[in-house]
Amino acid sequence: MSGHSKWSTIKRKKGALDAKRSKIFTKLIKEITVAVKEGGGADPAGNPRLRLAIQASKAANMPKDNMERAIKKGEGTDGNYTEVTYEGYGSNGVAVFVDAMTDNVNRTFQNVRTIFNKNGGSLGTKGSLEFIFDRKGIFVIRRNERFSFEEDAFLLEMIDGGAEEVSFEEEVVTVTCALEDFGAMQRKVEALDLELESAELQRIPKTSVAVEDPEAVRKLLKLIDALEDDDDVQQVYHNLELNEQVLAALEN
Repeated sequence: MSGHSKWSTIKRKKGALDAKRSKIFTKLIKEITVAVKEGGGADPAGNPRLRLAIQASKAANMPKDNMERAIKKGEGTDGNYTEVTYEGYGSNGVAVFVDAMTDNVNRTFQNVRTIFNKNGGSLGTKGSLEFIFDRKGIFVIRRNERFSFEEDAFLLEMIDGGAEEVSFEEEVVTVTCALEDFGAMQRKVEALDLELESAELQRIPKTSVAVEDPEAVRKLLKLIDALEDDDDVQQVYHNLELNEQVLAALEN
C-alpha cells in the first residue's frame, strides 16, 4: 500500500503479486470498517473517509461483495480496530514510520518489534521521528475525459483549494496539501467533478538518507517489505533515497 517506497518498481513473480493483492484487500477492508465506525456511518455521501476507502478499493479492483461485507462489519459490534503508530530506524540511519490498525495492540507491537530486530533495525519511542516526517494530503487525479483544464487554470483552482504543490504527469496530476487543508482540497476536487485515483494522508520525509551500497539497500527494503506484509500494518513510510543506479543493481 505504500505508494512511495519505490520497491514496487522492482520485478516480482506472479505468486508474489497475488499475495500482495490479498494483503491490500485486507488493509482496505479494515479501513472501510473503521471508516464506518468512526467516520460518520455507512453512507459514503456523508462520510468522506468511507468515500475515499471505497474509491481506493475500487481502484484496487476489490470485489463489490468484499466492500459490502466490510461496511456491514463496521455497522456491527465486531471489527473494533485501534489505530496505532510505531517509529524506528533501519540500518544506515534510515527512519521508518509505521501506521497500523489492529484488534490486538500487544500482538501488533510484538510483531513490529520482531520485524525491526530481525532486519537490522530498532524500534524507537513514540514521537522520535516527528522532526523527520510531515503529514500531508496527497491527491492523485486522473487526466481523463473529465479533466478539461489547461494546466495554468487547474493550478489556480488547486491553489484556491489549499494546494502546496502540483505535479503534472501524462496520465495523472498529483496534488500535495497541508494536513489541515485535506478536507478543503477534497471538497474542491469533488466540486470540479474530477476522478481521483487516490486521496490519502501520507507521512512525507523532510530529509532523505542516500545509501549507495546495494546490499545495504536490499537489507533495508527487506525490512520495509516485512513490515508491509504484516496483516496489521496499513502503511510504511521511510526516508530512504533510491537512485536509478542502485535500483539497476538490485534488479541484476
